Amino acid sequence: MMPLKMEFVLSALILSCFHSFVLSDSQGDALYALKNSLNASAKQLMDWNPNQVNPCTWSNVICDPSNNVISVTLSSMQLSGTLSPKIGILNTLSTLILQGNDITGEMPKELGNLSNLTKLDLGNNRLMGEIPSTLGNLKKLQYFTLQGNGITGEIPKELGYLSNLTTLDLENNRLTGEIPSNLGNLKKLQFLILNQNNLTGTIPKSLSSIHQSLINLQLASNDLSGQIPEDLFQVPKYNFTGNRLNCGRNFQHLCASDNDSGGSHKPKIGLIVGIVGGLIGLLLFATVLCFLWKSSRRGYKREVYVDVAGEVDRRIAFGQLRRFAWRELQVATENFSEKNVLGQGGFGKVYKGVLGDNTKVAVKRLTDYESPGGDAAFQREVEMISVAVHRNLLRLIGFCTTPTERLLVYPFMQNLSVAYRLREVKPGEPVLDWPTRKRVALGTARGLEYLHEHCNPKIIHRDVKAANVLLDEDFEAVVGDFGLAKLVDVRKTNVTTQVRGTMGHIAPEYLSTGKSSERTDVFGYGIMLLELVTGQRAIDFSRLEEEDDVLLLDHVKKLEREKRLDAIVDRNLNRNYDIQEVEMMIQVALLCTQPSPEDRPAMSEVVRMLEGEGLAERWEEWQHVEVSRRQEYERLQRRFDWGEDSLYHQDAIELSGGR
Repeated sequence: MMPLKMEFVLSALILSCFHSFVLSDSQGDALYALKNSLNASAKQLMDWNPNQVNPCTWSNVICDPSNNVISVTLSSMQLSGTLSPKIGILNTLSTLILQGNDITGEMPKELGNLSNLTKLDLGNNRLMGEIPSTLGNLKKLQYFTLQGNGITGEIPKELGYLSNLTTLDLENNRLTGEIPSNLGNLKKLQFLILNQNNLTGTIPKSLSSIHQSLINLQLASNDLSGQIPEDLFQVPKYNFTGNRLNCGRNFQHLCASDNDSGGSHKPKIGLIVGIVGGLIGLLLFATVLCFLWKSSRRGYKREVYVDVAGEVDRRIAFGQLRRFAWRELQVATENFSEKNVLGQGGFGKVYKGVLGDNTKVAVKRLTDYESPGGDAAFQREVEMISVAVHRNLLRLIGFCTTPTERLLVYPFMQNLSVAYRLREVKPGEPVLDWPTRKRVALGTARGLEYLHEHCNPKIIHRDVKAANVLLDEDFEAVVGDFGLAKLVDVRKTNVTTQVRGTMGHIAPEYLSTGKSSERTDVFGYGIMLLELVTGQRAIDFSRLEEEDDVLLLDHVKKLEREKRLDAIVDRNLNRNYDIQEVEMMIQVALLCTQPSPEDRPAMSEVVRMLEGEGLAERWEEWQHVEVSRRQEYERLQRRFDWGEDSLYHQDAIELSGGR
């Protein structure tokens, strides 16, 4: 007879398995209904199979360790059809992104059942009808964008109950009525974008109460009237044009000319201003022509640059972010001369440049820029990245866009990258000493921790390596290129399958599935730690001459098992290091590079371990797991090690488990 305790345990396990099965089954049904309602073609979402109970293996779907669906991303897949009401079954969902398709019909009220949703992006579709008031139930929602649809009706006041909302983008719809006054209750709201609708009434005074949290306030091209609350002119970026608003006496100079303040004499003044402006323009044009003609007569050889229409040198009022003209960056980099190339990676080349005021900059000329999202999508992502401000993150100065170019402008880091200081220093230049390497390790960890745990929405780097960690004048670590993968992929149709990164630094799950997370960054960080300790590249084929370990990770693991730590450390340090600190850094690196992403520590844990807290316990636990894994591997090797002669005399071998 089975002991009572054992019977209880088995019953609990059976119930748990049954619950997991039912949960996966219902979620799979909901996703399959969504696929059908979106009219996915035979070649789209082929692995969304109703006969496969667990949807966690399906493309564009991410689950948590308990097999709950937490993310569905179907961006720019040319899907049509409508949204299935069954989507409300996915109540564990935290991210739903369907932007850039051709989805029609109304937004189902069942969206209000997604109580764990933090990001909802339905932009650039053809949705109709009203915004369901049930969205007011999404108390965790942080990011909501619906721009570029045909939504009608009023903005539901229930959106004012979403206390965690940071972005509300309803641009380019057909919304009517007044702006709900209770939007002023959203103390975390940073982006409020309501351009190009048919909104009426006044701007609620309640918005003044959140002017300090607002970063971008866009109310252009509506039918708003009345006076603009003065506090809103303190928002870093705002646009009130195309309304019938009064800026008030103190701020009239800050309003654009098409903000009609209501007086009957305005059309006449506008006509006079237009005539005078036209005459001045003609005079300026004639002066320029005269100058060019005289210059040609004198044999004046200076090159004349012509900007693409609309690309004028101007500042956008978004903190200190600047929009550069193409010609300014062309001149600064000497027409993007190869002699000014600082580096080249998966996102494009980086050029050294000198602006007109002698400021040195680094200009990244992006590749993979083509997109249906265009300039607006790129600028929106640039603005999101520019909000990430931390001493260990590279600050974005500005950007430039033309129909064929996307460029980012950063401060010039005079000590270049960690990779350069480890492997490319010229004779006479200093090598990174051990205290500096420790400081770089901790600074990089703090920068990544900020991106993962303090940015909203969080930013995943996807290419963490020594070449992307720069050094300022004090040799402090500055993480660069963060957010670039998102900047590029936001305009790609195959976001979830295009792997961004550098071989040897890419986490195994990202390489095999194309799905990235914070833990893929943790893996890359672990490899970067090994670069810091050894000074070597992540992949080195020269090691084939001595051993089989081409990968730096395998090479270090082998030497660590053999307790040959001195053979690991960069010879350029000339033994000027603390062996215990080296051991600690290697242990952190090996914890970060575990095969399973769930086993890797978060970056906040990494910071604590580098500061001397909690490493011993994690390392002891890891050693037990690693020993068991190695023993199992050796057992399998012995099982299939038949010797050379037996290749011709193999008996049939039954492999356990389904293939």
